Amino acid sequence: MPEVLKAPLVVEFPFTRSLGPVQSAFLTGLRERVVLGVRTTDGRTLVPPVEYDPVTAEEIHDLVEVAPTGTVTTWAWNPEPRRGQPLDTPFAWVLVRLDGADTALLHVLDAPGPDAVRTGMRVRVRWAPERFGAITDIACFEPHDGGPGEPTGHDGRFEDPVTGIVAAARLDYVYSPGRAQTAYIENLSERRTVGERCPSCHKVYVPPRGACPTCGLATSEQVEVGPRGTVTTYCIVNIKAKNLDIEVPYVYAHIALDGAGLALHGRIGGIPYDEVRMGLRVEPVWTEGGRHPDHYRPTGEPDADYETYKEML
Repeated sequence: MPEVLKAPLVVEFPFTRSLGPVQSAFLTGLRERVVLGVRTTDGRTLVPPVEYDPVTAEEIHDLVEVAPTGTVTTWAWNPEPRRGQPLDTPFAWVLVRLDGADTALLHVLDAPGPDAVRTGMRVRVRWAPERFGAITDIACFEPHDGGPGEPTGHDGRFEDPVTGIVAAARLDYVYSPGRAQTAYIENLSERRTVGERCPSCHKVYVPPRGACPTCGLATSEQVEVGPRGTVTTYCIVNIKAKNLDIEVPYVYAHIALDGAGLALHGRIGGIPYDEVRMGLRVEPVWTEGGRHPDHYRPTGEPDADYETYKEML
């Protein structure tokens, strides 16, 4: 059996969004230890609040304070918290209908074990010691034996309101490329670019996918392509990526390697960014010990005719 390749991968980026008046009031309220909902035209109070009525689609903005206590409507136990989750000890995910609200808020419950959690149990907010205007200002919920908490009577107007948030989106996973891409990666380490041909339409896919996405047939015939190719389209990158040691601006392009039926992407170097163009003929540049081309540079050949690559735009 050939070795199955696998590697840990992380996709991460900061998601920045501005807030409308309702969401701004809600998050600013959390910073001030106040929980706000919004009242719909039929008199229901929604927590967390939304800016448009989910039934009528009318804009709603009548803010209502609710209590920091409530009732668990449903739950699920999490025995192994992951990185970045609200608690680093086992906890329950819970939907809590706060006193005065008609909908439930998703958060976590700090409990000693699943036997201590039940639908219908009473809970209250445990506030974070430092609050910045985010849902994490509620550190968690905790069991509560008392009655409904008392709202402060806040009208939803604050000084220095929160107007925007930055949420870090991150996905950690282990990727295994499968038979076709494993062969492709191993050939790249030998400075060869090898795709696979569809037995029906005869397109050569690079990188290979193990099956033709058009015909649905398995591919197994290996075909070496390139190493030279043609720039089919490109973009100029002006924002420096985290952990990428490349000075901006630079050009990232789709490149149709000679003999391939699909363009792959690669960085273009060895030419000023404003001289890169569609039809430019390029070749790979390898670094010592590199397992894939570092970038592609012009070959000095005449530009390719548009008719030869228009089907791969």
